[in-house]
Amino acid sequence: MAEAIAQQVIDDHGWQNHFTVESVATSPEEEGNHPHPGALRVMRQHGLDASAHRSRPITAADFDWADTIITMDHANVANLQRLAPSAADAAKVKLCLDILPGRQGQAIDDPWYTHKFELTYQELAAAVPAWLTALQ
Repeated sequence: MAEAIAQQVIDDHGWQNHFTVESVATSPEEEGNHPHPGALRVMRQHGLDASAHRSRPITAADFDWADTIITMDHANVANLQRLAPSAADAAKVKLCLDILPGRQGQAIDDPWYTHKFELTYQELAAAVPAWLTALQ
């Protein structure tokens, strides 16, 4: 969901030469799978299509090319900081909602468990453009 939102913002602002966005997982459990049907439904309702997306685990190469790695929750922050090849790479890992005033330190709950896909969309739709603007 975050990748699709980010790509839409990038396209809308003509920032294609400024950003590369990829969604990756901290675990290989869902490798090769499509997004959850609930996520696809909500994205379609908002004019986004992520039906071609397939999950893949993060690699050391991702830390090499990424300037910033944005995560949805504290467990992913901890996992990514542990997987980071260096302290500098670990410092690239940020919590998504930290960019929003009053939301610092708060996580986006995984809708796979909560089934609150619209809430997840709304949180990402607020935070992702703020990140892109700040990083621009």
